[in-house]
Amino acid sequence: MASFQADLIAAVPHLRRFALSLTRDGVESEDLVQFTLLKAWENRERFQPGTRLKAWLFTILRNGYLNGRLKRRREVPDPDGLHAGRLSQPADQESRIDVRDIQSALDRLEPAQREALMLIALDDLSYEEAAAIIGCPRGTVKSRVSRARDRLARELGEA
Repeated sequence: MASFQADLIAAVPHLRRFALSLTRDGVESEDLVQFTLLKAWENRERFQPGTRLKAWLFTILRNGYLNGRLKRRREVPDPDGLHAGRLSQPADQESRIDVRDIQSALDRLEPAQREALMLIALDDLSYEEAAAIIGCPRGTVKSRVSRARDRLARELGEA
């Protein structure tokens, strides 16, 4: 159980990043991560040792996100980020413009492409694992990641 607990804690940064890529909202993504950790802990006996914990956690997180979306269809979103902007202060580093450019380019990706890219490039999942999480064929994930990378390269002036 100690190993499971340690592995669960080690996966938190990856869960946060994936949740933020899905929700586009810091508060909602933190809630989603907490939900995921709680569900994983409650169902730890269902986890099959020898399989990838991160993929199992991402599946829980994604299912929680999709179920939450169904429940919150009538919520008023904060698309321009005014409310969120009042809650945070921009970083003062010189590189913040570069980070903003990258984040803006990521935000303009189609959600399906962004999701696939985050799972493969940032969370280091295999195409098979990402396909299982997303619920589509491996080739579809490869195609989405390729298109996402091409678009990012074009938008960031690297193509």
